[in-house]
Amino acid sequence: MMSFEDIEFTIKIFHKNGLTVDAAELLIREYELSHPNFKGIELREKAKPDFILMTTEGEIGQPQIVRIPENTFEFPLVLMLNLLAHEMLHVRQKSSVIAIQERNEREWQAYYEMLFHEIFPLIPEASDFHKKHFATKGLEYYNRMGSATNLQLKYAIQKREVETLLDSLV
Repeated sequence: MMSFEDIEFTIKIFHKNGLTVDAAELLIREYELSHPNFKGIELREKAKPDFILMTTEGEIGQPQIVRIPENTFEFPLVLMLNLLAHEMLHVRQKSSVIAIQERNEREWQAYYEMLFHEIFPLIPEASDFHKKHFATKGLEYYNRMGSATNLQLKYAIQKREVETLLDSLV
């Protein structure tokens, strides 16, 4: 694997030359994010600094397309890697093998991964500011699972881990 500095340099060159899709595909390879259910990257409208939207699109059980902003690499690379890993986890979750139907569960798992990197250990840690955001968003999806439901009970230990992390970041 290339060093982070080499990857960052390469991504900047790709970005400067309008090769956003190629840059994202390089990151997917280098950070071992790929999955057989991944169909490819497509571009969407430009992001704003306060709103960066990436999505995973496709029917559950079918190959997934990840849509990223055309200006993705104008933002900090560590943040973009975490957002890309979030979407690539959705690619796995929506495969016919895993097929997680419940959106709140998929989002909870993806935000948890952004904090603890258990599935994608090569992804660098985000800033404390972004970790707070990821933890808060994850807890929102956890709460949407209902009150004391089987789904919440399934993730109760992880919820405590997220709350402990959040408390440590304050």
